[in-house]
Amino acid sequence: MRAAPQEEAERGGAVGGAGPGAAMGEAGAALQGYNAALLEGLAELRARRDELSERIREEEAERGRLQARLGALSQRLARTNESLAGHLAARSELDRSIAETEAAYGKILESSQTLLDVLKGEIGNASKASEPKSTSKQKEKQTSGQKHS
Repeated sequence: MRAAPQEEAERGGAVGGAGPGAAMGEAGAALQGYNAALLEGLAELRARRDELSERIREEEAERGRLQARLGALSQRLARTNESLAGHLAARSELDRSIAETEAAYGKILESSQTLLDVLKGEIGNASKASEPKSTSKQKEKQTSGQKHS
């Protein structure tokens, strides 16, 4: 197992065949590389977080708009349901009135037909009563006229 570059530099060992100053320089360069990579990673994570924060703000705004719209639509639905219930009740009342009127009209027609039949019968009876009874009266006249002659 090989010692870390800093340990070798402290013991005076050479890293890569170089002296203690070179080892320190390499370790510093490695640390700077790690630091730069860490800072770059952190910057990328922060950028992703900012991007997500913006998406969250947009979606929260959309949710607010949708909730407001949903509330308005719910009120509109309630008003429409009330109106529909009123219209259905009114139509039901009209259906009942129409049925009653049609039934009464049918009774009127039936009564009118009965009245017409009675009237025709009375007209027929009146005609028979007002006709001259020519046969019996004429026979009487003829009979009385022959007796006088």
